[in-house]
Amino acid sequence: MKSSVLLLLFALAIYSCQPKEAVDILITHAEVIDVESGEILSDRMIGIKEGSIAFISDDYSRKYNATQTIEADGKFVIPGLWDMHIHFRGGEELIEENKNLIPLFTANGITGVREAGGDMTHQIFDWQKAIKEGTMIGPKIFTSGPKLDGPGATWAGSISVTTQAEAAKAVDSLASMGVDFIKLYDSRISRDAYLWILEEAQKRGIKTSGHMPFTVMLNEAVEAGLGSIEHLYYVLKGTSAEEQEVTNDVIAGKASFWGSMNRLMASTGEAQEQTTFNLLRNHNTYVTPTLFIGNTLTYLKEVDHSNDEYLNYIGNGIIATYQGRIRSALSANEAFTQMRIDLNNTFINLVPKLHKAGVQLLAGSDCGASNSYVYPGQSLHGELKALVDAGLPEIEALKAATINGAKFLEVNDFYGSLKAGKSGDLLILNDNPLEDISNTQSISSMVLQGKVYTKSDMDSMLESVRKK
Repeated sequence: MKSSVLLLLFALAIYSCQPKEAVDILITHAEVIDVESGEILSDRMIGIKEGSIAFISDDYSRKYNATQTIEADGKFVIPGLWDMHIHFRGGEELIEENKNLIPLFTANGITGVREAGGDMTHQIFDWQKAIKEGTMIGPKIFTSGPKLDGPGATWAGSISVTTQAEAAKAVDSLASMGVDFIKLYDSRISRDAYLWILEEAQKRGIKTSGHMPFTVMLNEAVEAGLGSIEHLYYVLKGTSAEEQEVTNDVIAGKASFWGSMNRLMASTGEAQEQTTFNLLRNHNTYVTPTLFIGNTLTYLKEVDHSNDEYLNYIGNGIIATYQGRIRSALSANEAFTQMRIDLNNTFINLVPKLHKAGVQLLAGSDCGASNSYVYPGQSLHGELKALVDAGLPEIEALKAATINGAKFLEVNDFYGSLKAGKSGDLLILNDNPLEDISNTQSISSMVLQGKVYTKSDMDSMLESVRKK
């Protein structure tokens, strides 16, 4: 008996002498949401060292030396949220106002954004560098640089492509800039130029994303390598039994984009929908529904935004750019207004069908100058709620704002989910987002690039850009 006690004391002495693992941040008693499996891992410790997760464990017998400890009993931990469709744009006079949008993302727990084309590429590269070096607080920014379009493009800064040689040159130019993906737009681009860009990007192994001119069939774009489809207009076109006829009429100048919408909605069918969804799934083509901006712009006539709290944090120059869409909505006739409402409802109904068919979805707000009342940070939470309201399970909405974005950008080896060896960018929530997706806003604290920001810190980020 005496020898047993001595052995136990000896073992305890050895254990007590073992060096404790040092971490920068230790989160204890957390409910960790695994966005890949959908499971909740209860009562876990998370150790973060130099911005990466050192471990996630339920072994409380092990002791650690932590510079900072966060007690998360009863709280839920998720990866930092990513907004997969935003814009920085508006010309030189709006550079500073765009820079001031960055705190709105971090104040709302957005730790990554996919910037989908604008006219501030060099500034964005500067912001990327400053954020990486820690001289500026902000989300990790992935950018497409300038959009690719045709001559006389709608958006300033776009690169014009008319020939295959120009397509190759444009793709090489963007690659040499160091963009993360290529964004195609459909305001002036020809059918041939669009397909040439996809061909040249695919040759070089560069991800693509974008709109699609109605002179192109959806299957042509997908089979040519379009990586993600922004908005649901183009998915709708693919689900129409009259897609070929509409395409021919647009090529012939007999039909227009908006003028085709009622015809497309009236000619969708279950068989064609399934064919289209299978096409998207089998080619691993992602879809960004952008429901929140659709809900917002569809009802600009009916909803008064003049007292929106976030107008206090948006520069007056950017607010002035809202007027274009507002004027269009107010001047639209009754038939066009009703078509937009019908279209918005059609898009909402498409979301659960896409999910059921196994199509990968991305959560994107489309916030930025010219997109009226769609505010950075806040609108991503609005998009998550819109996705769930449309019929998406809460866990799938979370995936659309975390792991799916990382997979699309091919950085899921480090970002998008909570695993040892991956990024320690995360949110600690007071309430369970799998019970109510609005709980993504019940942020207790955020870890970003190895630093802890309390809710008070995040509120200060917001206040730092409040207009005087």
